[in-house]
Amino acid sequence: MTYMYQQRIGGQWCHASNGGTWDVINPATEEVICTVPFGNAEDCRLAIEAADAAFPKWSQKTSYERAGHLKRAADLMRERSGELARTLVQECGKPFPQARGEWGVAADLFEWYAEEAKRAYGRWVPARSPARRQLVIKQPVGVVGMITAWNFPAYNVARAAAAALAAGCTLVMRPSEFTPLTAMEMVNILVEAGLTGGEVNLINGEPESMGQQMLGHPQCAKLHFTGSQRVGKLLMDGASKTVTRLSLELGGNAPVLIFPDVDLSQAAAGAVAAKFRNGGQVCISPQRFFVHASVANDFTDRVSSMVSKLRVGNGLERDVNVGPLINARQRDRVESMVEAARSAGAGISVGGKRPQEPSRGYFFEPTVVADLPLETPLFDNEIFGPVMPIATFDDADRAIAQANRTRYGLSAYVWTNDLRTAMRAAERLEFGMVGVNEWAPQSTEVPFPGWKESGLGRESGAEGLEEYLETKVIAFGGL
Repeated sequence: MTYMYQQRIGGQWCHASNGGTWDVINPATEEVICTVPFGNAEDCRLAIEAADAAFPKWSQKTSYERAGHLKRAADLMRERSGELARTLVQECGKPFPQARGEWGVAADLFEWYAEEAKRAYGRWVPARSPARRQLVIKQPVGVVGMITAWNFPAYNVARAAAAALAAGCTLVMRPSEFTPLTAMEMVNILVEAGLTGGEVNLINGEPESMGQQMLGHPQCAKLHFTGSQRVGKLLMDGASKTVTRLSLELGGNAPVLIFPDVDLSQAAAGAVAAKFRNGGQVCISPQRFFVHASVANDFTDRVSSMVSKLRVGNGLERDVNVGPLINARQRDRVESMVEAARSAGAGISVGGKRPQEPSRGYFFEPTVVADLPLETPLFDNEIFGPVMPIATFDDADRAIAQANRTRYGLSAYVWTNDLRTAMRAAERLEFGMVGVNEWAPQSTEVPFPGWKESGLGRESGAEGLEEYLETKVIAFGGL
C-alpha cells in the first residue's frame, strides 16, 4: 500500500498553505525518515470549514451506515498492522511488538464505537399534561478539533476519532509534529474505507496557532487534547472566552502500593513489564512505587535483576525491550531527574545514565532508584521515562496519604491478597482508574477517566461516545 504523507483538507491531499515543511526524526537513529507539511492557523481554518461543510451529510447518515465505514477501517488496520507498525516504530521508537499491538487496539476502538453508536439512545418521558409529549434525543456536537500526543500515535488518535465519527461528528486532526506519519496512515485508511470528503481532515503545523484557531472558530464545537497540564490549562483559559467544549487528558503520576502478602515474583515481573512499556512514556505508567518495608529489599533485588537484562535499542531489532525516548529534550529531562534523586541520597540499583551503545539516538538506560526520599522530582513530577523509583512504607494509611499527595489523578495500583486491604485502598485512592492485582485497568469498553488535574471528560467506553453528543429535548404540545 502506498500512503500519502500530506495534509488532507476537504477531501484533498495538500501541502501547507505557507509552504512550510517539517522533518520527522527517527529517535533511535536521529535520521530524517520523512518530510511533511508544516502549516499554521490558515490550514486549520480551511480544515474546520471543510469539516463544517461535510457535517450535515455525515451526521444525517444512520449509525448503521457510519458503522459500515468504521468497521471497514478496522479490518484494514488489522490486515496491515505489520506495515503500519513499522512506521510507528520509526517515528516513535517503541519496540515493534508494542507498535503492532497498538494498531490492534486502534482497530478495536473503531469497531467497538461502530457498534456503540447504535446505542446512543434517547428516551420518552411521561408528561404531567395529557396534551403534551416529551422526547429526549442525542445528536452529534458538530466539528471536533483534535490535538494528540506522540507517545501513542495510533491509540491517542483512534480513541477520540472513532467515538466522534461514530457519533456523527466531523474531524480536524492535528497529531503531534513528532509522530504525524501514523495519523496520516490512519487517515489514508479512513479514506479507503469510504470517508472521501471532508469528514476527516488532517493538518500538521504550529501547535499554538492551530489550537487557538480551534478555540476561536465559531464552527469548531469541541476540542479534544492529549498532552501536558500546562497546555491543557491554556486551552481552558481560551475556552472560557468562546465556551468551546473540551476533553482533556493531561497525564498522570501513578502510585503503586505493594503489600507484603503478594507473590513477589509475580508482582516484580508485572511491575517491570508495565513500568518499562514504551520506555515509561505512558500516561498510566506505574511510577511511584511504595513497597512495604518488610519486603522492599527483596522486591528491589528482584526488579533490579530483571531490569538489568532488558535490551535497549532500535525497536525494529529483534528482542529489543526498551527503545529511545522521543527526543533529546525528553532524554535530558529524565537524566536530570535521576541526578536530582542521586544528589538527594537515593541509591541507583540499575542504570542511571545514557548507554554507550547505541551511540546515536535518544536512549536512557532502564533505571531502578531505591531508598528514594519523597521530596524529589521523581516522586513529584510525571517522569515519562524508563525509571522505576522505590520508597518504603510501614503504615498503610500513611502510604495511601502519600499516594494521594499529587495534583494528578489518572491511575493507581494496589497489590495485595487481602480483600479488606484491597477494597479500602481502592476506594480511598483519589484516581480515576485503580488496578487491583492488575497492571492494565483500562480497556476499549470502559471509560478512561482522569481526576483532579489529569483531565476533563471521559474517553473510551459508553462514556466516550457521550462526549461527542449533545442532549436535546423535543416537547409536543396541543395534543
